[in-house]
Amino acid sequence: AGSKHSHPLTILPNSISCEHPQTKREPQKDYIILNNPLLILLFLTGNIIGSGIFISPKGVLDHAGSVGFSLIVWVLGGGICALGSLCYAELGVTIPKSGGDYSYVTEIFGGLVGFLLLWSAVLIMYPTTLAVIALTFSNYVLQPAFPDCLPPYIATRLLSTTCVLFLTWVNCSSVRWGTRIQDIFTVGKLLALVLIIIVGMMQIAKGHYDALEPQTAFEFIKDPSVGQIALAFLQASFAYSGWNFLNYVTEEVVEPRKNLPRAIYISIPLVTLVYTLTNIAYFSSMSPQELLESNAVAVTFGEKLLGVFSWVMPISVALSTFGGINGYLFTSSRLCFSGAREGHLPYLLAMIHLKSCTPIPALLVCCTATILILCIGDTHNLINYVSFINYLSYGVTIAGLLYYRWKKPKLVRPIKVNLLVPCSYLVFWAVLLGFSLYSEPVVCGMGLVIMLTGVPIYFIGVQWKNKPHWISSAVERVTYLGQKLCYVVFPQDDPSEIQPLTEKSEL
Repeated sequence: AGSKHSHPLTILPNSISCEHPQTKREPQKDYIILNNPLLILLFLTGNIIGSGIFISPKGVLDHAGSVGFSLIVWVLGGGICALGSLCYAELGVTIPKSGGDYSYVTEIFGGLVGFLLLWSAVLIMYPTTLAVIALTFSNYVLQPAFPDCLPPYIATRLLSTTCVLFLTWVNCSSVRWGTRIQDIFTVGKLLALVLIIIVGMMQIAKGHYDALEPQTAFEFIKDPSVGQIALAFLQASFAYSGWNFLNYVTEEVVEPRKNLPRAIYISIPLVTLVYTLTNIAYFSSMSPQELLESNAVAVTFGEKLLGVFSWVMPISVALSTFGGINGYLFTSSRLCFSGAREGHLPYLLAMIHLKSCTPIPALLVCCTATILILCIGDTHNLINYVSFINYLSYGVTIAGLLYYRWKKPKLVRPIKVNLLVPCSYLVFWAVLLGFSLYSEPVVCGMGLVIMLTGVPIYFIGVQWKNKPHWISSAVERVTYLGQKLCYVVFPQDDPSEIQPLTEKSEL
C-alpha cells in the first residue's frame, strides 16, 4: 500500500489503452447506462433477488422460533432495507463517486475508516458471501444423490472449490464471458422462485395451509430470546443483500434524483412480497420440523410437490447460485481494484491483464480468501458472520450521512430524506448488532476483531511513507514477480478518476 501516484517498478508497459491489437475496449469502461426507469428497476430488483432466499429460510425459522414470527421477520427485514436504501439514495447523489460505501465513508470520515471498511469487505464480507453461495450450490447439486442424509463434508467443499476456481478462471479470461454467464444464469433464480410461488399457491387453494393458520403459526418451537430474534434478522438480511448495489453505478443513472427513489419505492416492496410468498409456499407443503431438517429447502419442496419433475428445482437453484458466485467474484475483484488504485491496497491488485484487461491479481486474492473460508464453518454460522459485518458497515455509512449533514449543512443535496429515516435505521441497527453480539459473541466478535486488525495495517502500510529501503525493495520484487506471472500492467489513467478520495473536493 502507499500513494497511488508513485508506482513501483513495472517490467511491462506502464499503461495500456483501447488501441491494443488484442482488445477493442478500454479497461474500466464497462459502464452500465441506466437511462430507463424500467431498466433501473430491473437492475436493482435483479441484484437483490439472489441465492439468499434458498439459504436463509431455515436460519430465520430456527432463530425466530415459529412460522408466524419468521414471516414477520421477512416483512420487517424488507422495511429496514427500504430505510437504508433511502439514506443511500441521498448519499449517492450528494457524493457522486463510484465505490458505494467505501467512497462515502472515505469522503466523510477520512482514509482510516474507509480503509477499515475496505479491509473488512476484502477479508470478510465478499469471501464469506462467496463461500456461503458456493456451499449452497454444492448442497443443491449433491442433495438428490444423498436424499436421506447430508452430503459428505469433503464432497461439498471439493465441489464448491471447483466451482469457485472455474469461475475465477472465466473472469480472468474475459470480462465478456463473465457478464454473459451472469445474464444467462439469472434466469435460473427467476424460474425457481416463480415455480415455488405458483405451486405453493395451488397447494393453499387446495386447503393445505395447516402450518399457516394463526393458532398454529405462532406455536413456538422454542422460546426465542431477543438475541435469537436479532440473529433471525441477520439471517434474513443475507437474502436482502444487494439493496445498495445501485449506488455502485449512480453515475450511470440518468436523472438519479427522480429515478433512485422511484426504483427503491417499487423494487424493495416487490422483493419483500416475493420473499414472503416464497416462504408461505414452503410452509404450504412442509412442516416447520421438515424445513429445519432439510439441507436444501427448495429440493425438499420439489420432491414433495413436483413428482417426476422434482429435478427442475435443484437445477434451477444450482443455476441461480452459480450465477451468484460469478456476480460476487466480479464485484469483489473490482472493489480490490478500486482500493488499490487509491493506495489502500498493494499496487499489484490495481493491475490488469495486458490483453484481456481483467484484474487477475484481484480475482486471485478473492478466490484464495474464499477457498480458505470454505473450510471454517457451516453455512448458517457463516451467514451470521458476514451479516454482522455487513450491518456494521451499513450503520457506519448511514451515521456518516448524519455527520455530513452537520459538517456541511449548506451543501446542495438533490435528495434529502427526513431525519427520522436515518435515525430509525440507526436505532434498529444498534439494537440488532448489540443483541447479535450478545447471542453469538464468538462469531460476531471475530468479525469485529478482524476489522480492527486493519488499524495497524493502515498506519504501517498507508500512512507510513518513509519506509526502510528493504521493505520497498521487497514490495517491488513481489510486484515484479506478480506482473511476470499474471502478465499484468497498470491501466491507462482516466483523468476524471485520478483524484484520491481522501482529497477534499467541492461537491
